[in-house]
Amino acid sequence: MPFNLHDKLDARARQLLRALIAQYIADGEPVGSRTLARSAGLDVSPATIRNVMADLEELGLLAAPHTSAGRVPTAQGYRVFVDSLLELKPLEAQQVDRMRRELPTAGATQDLLSGASSLLSDVTRFVGVVTVPKREEFPFRHIDFVALGGNRVLVILVFSDNEVQNRVVATQRPYAPGELEQVANFLNANYAGLRMSEIRERLAREMRETSHRLHQLMVAAVDVTQQAFPESPGADMLVAGQVNLMGAQGVSDVDRLRELFEAFQRKRDLLNLLEGCARAEGVRLFIGEESGFAALDGLSLVTAPYGIEGRVLGVLGVIGPTRMAYQRVIPVVQTTAQLLSGALNQARQAT
Repeated sequence: MPFNLHDKLDARARQLLRALIAQYIADGEPVGSRTLARSAGLDVSPATIRNVMADLEELGLLAAPHTSAGRVPTAQGYRVFVDSLLELKPLEAQQVDRMRRELPTAGATQDLLSGASSLLSDVTRFVGVVTVPKREEFPFRHIDFVALGGNRVLVILVFSDNEVQNRVVATQRPYAPGELEQVANFLNANYAGLRMSEIRERLAREMRETSHRLHQLMVAAVDVTQQAFPESPGADMLVAGQVNLMGAQGVSDVDRLRELFEAFQRKRDLLNLLEGCARAEGVRLFIGEESGFAALDGLSLVTAPYGIEGRVLGVLGVIGPTRMAYQRVIPVVQTTAQLLSGALNQARQAT
C-alpha cells in the first residue's frame, strides 16, 4: 500500500484528490479544475487547482485522457483514496435487515452460499463470488453402509450442515450386511462430530494401539471409509451477476469481457487469489493490476472471509470496475460475510 504517497500530500492535495475521485465515481466523466473548484469546498482558484492536479498526476495518482482536459484516478490514486481518505460507515439497520431476509437461512450449505453470491450481486450490481468449502471442513453426523454385491458398497453420509451425500465405493473384499452394520455403529459411536481429516488420522493412530479384535474392525472401517472420505477434490466457487459487467466502464470491450468470462469458467487462478484472501483477516481489496491476475486489470476485487465457530471456511467478495463506490461496496461485503457466518452457525447449532 503506497502510504508514502499519502505522506507526500498536504491537506489541500488530499481534499482535492478525495473530491475528484468521489466526483469521478459519481458520474464517470474526467474531472476538470472548474468542476473540482465547485465540489472540493476549497477557497482556491481553478489555476491553483490545476497546479495541484498536475502534482497529483506527476505522483501517478491521476491520469489525463487524451480526449479531455480533465483528470481520472489511477489504480494508485484509488489505493490512496481507499487506504487513507475513505470514510466508511456501517450499513443502516434497515438495509442489514433487508439483506438478512434475502439470504436463505434454511436448507443445505450450497443453498446458503449460492444465496450469498446472488445477494452480493443484487445489492452491488456487480459480480458476487463465494468460494465453496471443501466437504472435509464439515464434521459428519451419521453414516450408513448398504452392500450392493461384490466389492461395492453404498455409503450414505449425513454432515453436520445437513448435507447428505451418497457414494458408491469399491472395497478390498466383499462385506456382509452384518459387518457393514458393525462398522457403521463403530464409526457413529466413536467418530461422529469429527472432520474427515481427523477421522483418517485417528483411525490410523488407533489401529496401532488397539487389541487384535478391535484392530480387525478398524481395518474394515478403514477399508470402507477410504473411498467414502477421500481427500478433497479441487476447490470451487460460485459466481453470480457476470452480466453486470457488460457495459461497465473499463470492461465494455468485447475481448476484455471474453477474457474475464473465460477466467470465471476456468476458476483456477481466481480461486488461488481468493484462497489467499481467506488466509488474511478482515477485508482485502485488490485494485486493477494489484491482483497479479491479468483478467482483473481494470477491475477491483473486495473480499472478506466467512466461517463457523471462529474457523474460516472460505471467502466471499465482489468484482467490479475500479470506478466503484467503495464506501458502499466494502460494508456490503463485510455485512454479507457476517450474515453468511451467522446463518452457517445457526444451521450447525440446529442439528
